[in-house]
Amino acid sequence: MTGFLVDQQLPRALAHYLTERGHDARHIKDYPGGTTMPDPEVARWADTEDRFVVTKDDDFRISHLLRKRPARLLHITCGKHLDP
Repeated sequence: MTGFLVDQQLPRALAHYLTERGHDARHIKDYPGGTTMPDPEVARWADTEDRFVVTKDDDFRISHLLRKRPARLLHITCGKHLDP
């Protein structure tokens, strides 16, 4: 079973959706201090619980690429246009 930790800027309904489909998903608001938790702490929780961080926050992508924290990342981008 895959574990997910859905970040602050994504809806709690996404965690519920994933759970309904058999995944172990939690939203950051389910953790103590979740609404104000800094990114390194979110990554620590995800790594400790062996979860993917699901986020739109580019800071997590940079941290993952440079420091492998969080160890697992699902970075969501929407509507971004890249010039060829």
